[in-house]
Amino acid sequence: MYPQQVQQYLRTFFSENNCQFVNDTDHYLTVQLTIDMDKRIMNRPYYWQYVESVGAVPCPSQLTLITDQTKLKDNIKGELVHFGSPRLGQLFQATYEMGAFIQMFEQMEETINRPILTPWLGVNYKISYYSNQTKEMLHSLGINLMNGNIITDFHASLSEMNIASTMPKNAFLLPYVIKPVRGLERLDGVVENVIQQDDHSWAEQAKKRWQRDIRVLEFFYEGVEERPECYEMEKTALQQQYEARIKIEIINGGLFYLK
Repeated sequence: MYPQQVQQYLRTFFSENNCQFVNDTDHYLTVQLTIDMDKRIMNRPYYWQYVESVGAVPCPSQLTLITDQTKLKDNIKGELVHFGSPRLGQLFQATYEMGAFIQMFEQMEETINRPILTPWLGVNYKISYYSNQTKEMLHSLGINLMNGNIITDFHASLSEMNIASTMPKNAFLLPYVIKPVRGLERLDGVVENVIQQDDHSWAEQAKKRWQRDIRVLEFFYEGVEERPECYEMEKTALQQQYEARIKIEIINGGLFYLK
């Protein structure tokens, strides 16, 4: 997930949750949180207990998030946010908890009398490779529910459109031919194919390191007839450290009606 993708995700997340932008550049943003968002992501329970108990005027936080440190020219202080960072993971989790599925409509000029909108299913996936090291990737896919056409980097395409949760006046929504659940199955297949086509030498390398460390462990206990409990604990720990695993998660998704 590139810095510009992270930046776009942050813009979408905070704008959809009614947080105002104080500064918004292509490499960092400062956002004024709402009370609800401050309570959700800033970990200030005692402050809010105090405010609510004495009836004080609430002062939600401002948050500065930096997505590309190399472009900073001024002495901007804030959190560095990238794919895999704790803050971005927290926002992914907040998105999931608040409702990971949305319905949006592309907005039309009022001069268009009867806009016709086509249904698309968009899904953002996170693929994680685990062993002694972790690699994470984000894939944004969209499928046209009329003809089955699939496009990658769907989120970037949406960022170039004017979309909102309200349906344009007098819009005609084409009924989908492909049911969303079938569309999701097709997108799942695309993600699985991405994994199959990927380079998995990392798993073989992890297996070799695992075997090497097992040999070292066995060397230390060579000649010991009754292995102590710590031997089994160390052996299990090595397996957990090096065992190759792949995890696919849906971060969020939605039904989008586009022209």
